[in-house]
Amino acid sequence: MDFDSLARTSSVDWIGQAAHQPLQPGARAELPDQDPFYEPPAGFEHAQPGTVLRSRDVELAFLGLIPQQLQATQLLYRTTDRNGVPHATVTTVLVPAGRDRSRPGPIVSYQCAIDAVDGRCFPSYALRRGARAYGSFTQFELFLIAAIVAQGWAVSVPDHEGRDGHWGAPYEPGYCVLDGVRAALGCEQLELAADSPIGLWGYSGGGLATGWAAEVCSAYAPELNVVGAALGSPVGDLGNTLMRLNGSFWSGLPATMIAALARTYPDLAAVIDEHATVDGRALLHSLESTTTAAAVLRFQHRSLSSYIDQPLEQLIETPAVQHVFEDTRLGGSVPAPPMLMVQAIYDEVISVHDIDTLAATYAAGGARLTYHRDLFSEHILLHPLSTPMVLSWMADRFAGRPVPETVVQKEWPTLLNPKTYLGLARLGLVAVRVITARALR
Repeated sequence: MDFDSLARTSSVDWIGQAAHQPLQPGARAELPDQDPFYEPPAGFEHAQPGTVLRSRDVELAFLGLIPQQLQATQLLYRTTDRNGVPHATVTTVLVPAGRDRSRPGPIVSYQCAIDAVDGRCFPSYALRRGARAYGSFTQFELFLIAAIVAQGWAVSVPDHEGRDGHWGAPYEPGYCVLDGVRAALGCEQLELAADSPIGLWGYSGGGLATGWAAEVCSAYAPELNVVGAALGSPVGDLGNTLMRLNGSFWSGLPATMIAALARTYPDLAAVIDEHATVDGRALLHSLESTTTAAAVLRFQHRSLSSYIDQPLEQLIETPAVQHVFEDTRLGGSVPAPPMLMVQAIYDEVISVHDIDTLAATYAAGGARLTYHRDLFSEHILLHPLSTPMVLSWMADRFAGRPVPETVVQKEWPTLLNPKTYLGLARLGLVAVRVITARALR
């Protein structure tokens, strides 16, 4: 069957909806590079961005082991890379049980902190029952995804790095996010209204992807009703982050991002080939098949200087590397939707000064921005602590309440807000239900 014939049928029926076949106890989910579901059909590039190419129902499980009572559908859809070349990726969509599907309901695109090239860290794999994704931060974000569902909102969880793990690439994650929402809205079996209010949320690497989606949404997907974007500790400046983390406990993160960016920027790959030692090239190659936590633990306190033939500071100044840093820096466009940004002042991973600069850039451009600089938290802790604030802020956007005036550099600690503890209690109840495999209420 040719593509034109397929395109005349409903998007879900092009290839035929994959039958839902529950995994047998102890069975493993197939890795993305081995699973035919991820392979787009011939001619898919002629479809419109956001077109569903294939769908299937899947079982989710915490850590791949504890099955969840959540309705999950995965969609393979057509999207676009940073150069405008069509490609395909997957989103995992959850719709609350008992939702009134006769009325437009909110949908949140939640961007996980994939922070890896390895397909084991992609949400479409790591969240599934039978996944072996130990060392993937994504598996722990199931708590927050479940918290969104508990609000009565649908959730799209895209593989925003695409099929090839393009972590750190500019624009492309935004296209993947927005096309994932388009796919969810266009999938008839999900019964989501086209005018549903849409929220975007992500933290750290997921905050970076959310930032790109917020920056490109008005031009790339103007038909989507994006009412708010919450960016938690986004990676605002890759160059500064690399230099700060190099040689620290977290040095595996920039090393892995370099391995990812080499796939996106041929000139950067050429610099690496010319100046990396044999051990350096072997290291970067190994990081392509390493989960996030494993990369951090394996590369902790190592310096990239040990793996190149000239001083790192000198190599950083080459035109090819500077081009990558400039091209991947957020702030080139001012997001149209209202924004909430949260950042820990004493963050050991993302510099508050980089996020201050990004916030100032957005504010100067007329963005509707609330920027919360948290006085007591650090990088890991701020994500769950800020969740009540984010969900409350997002609920206001879905309800159409007035957007607060731009507030920059608010330093009131989250821990001193009484609403935080009520929200954390609710999040704790959700976590208990996830761990004990009970249905959400």
